Amino acid sequence: MPAPGRCFIADARSVGALPARADGRAVTRPSRASAGFGRTRGWTRRAALALVSALAAASPAAADLTVCNRTSFVLDAAIGLEAAGATATRGWFRFEPGQCRPVLSGDMPGGQLLLHARALAIYGRDAFSQDGHRELCVEDGDFLIAAATSCTAPARPARFAVVVPKATAQGPTAALTEDADFSIDAARRAGVQRLLAVAGYDPGPIDGLPGRRTDQALARLVAARRLPADTARGPAVFERLVAAAEAAGGRGLTWCNDTRHAVMAALGEDDHGAIVSRGWWRVEPGRCVAPDALGPAPRRLFSFAEAVGPDGAVVTEGGRALAWGGPTLLCTRASRFELRDHADCAGRGLDVRGFAAVELAGQRGRTVWFGTRSAPPHALGRD
Repeated sequence: MPAPGRCFIADARSVGALPARADGRAVTRPSRASAGFGRTRGWTRRAALALVSALAAASPAAADLTVCNRTSFVLDAAIGLEAAGATATRGWFRFEPGQCRPVLSGDMPGGQLLLHARALAIYGRDAFSQDGHRELCVEDGDFLIAAATSCTAPARPARFAVVVPKATAQGPTAALTEDADFSIDAARRAGVQRLLAVAGYDPGPIDGLPGRRTDQALARLVAARRLPADTARGPAVFERLVAAAEAAGGRGLTWCNDTRHAVMAALGEDDHGAIVSRGWWRVEPGRCVAPDALGPAPRRLFSFAEAVGPDGAVVTEGGRALAWGGPTLLCTRASRFELRDHADCAGRGLDVRGFAAVELAGQRGRTVWFGTRSAPPHALGRD
């Protein structure tokens, strides 16, 4: 880590960035989440003022801290500074897959640096999750919060992970990673593949490798949306792919398989007060499937899925079946089925599976991903 000194945060992503004063320093927005800040006294209040000044400023300096997105998701990130009994947070910073950008300029102050990241809503609520051990305040829009340990609306708590940057020739660098542990170039390719899958264009496995299927899927999307021929090589590729994925989002549920195994999925739906379970749909690795629901605009569905091998047997990892479900117990059977009665499943020669509720009310649609989750906190900051 650089020696303690002054630090400045680089400009947040351009949408909603804080305005600048005539002297070049950022103008801070008051936040109800920082209401307790005015009541701090002595050195704690001075420390809070110092952190807010550091987070609000935008001035180039030598020892920039850079964060790299080595995941296959477009992420928004928030940063936290904790020193001398005070904690401040600021966000959001947009990171495209494979993108590196500075988030702090100048030397780090004494204390801890923390980071929180969230994936765009188009990926589905459970597609990317970041574990962390510190709950600090964030807001839905761009924000700067002085006293970030006690949240008052519109702020809400979010889990932050401590970041320990790695010293590189370009300065201190931290990375957001996922289980696949992509390189920068592979993360960019995997990010394109994932958005193609969400938009309904089959790119093959989301593996970050160049290939004909990915190129063909991208070509079909470019032609269908009448995009420029150089979209794949242009700087706006992720912006255009996100727009295509948003436009493709209809009502209902989409399953996407992020594993190397085939996945068999089953659906449950409320039909006039009774839950009807149906299956199976096969979701190949790297592909997405949208099951047909009984009603035109379901408010809630139930989902269960399990990975299977070439012989059709359920895949196990660590002695446990590789499956995705929840607490709602419904009857199923090994062959194709549609069942309305879920009493005494075993006594009727049926299987019992735990389904997860998927809320759709007020949403255009939901995507449930099977497989890859984000790296645990200790992975933050790895090269």
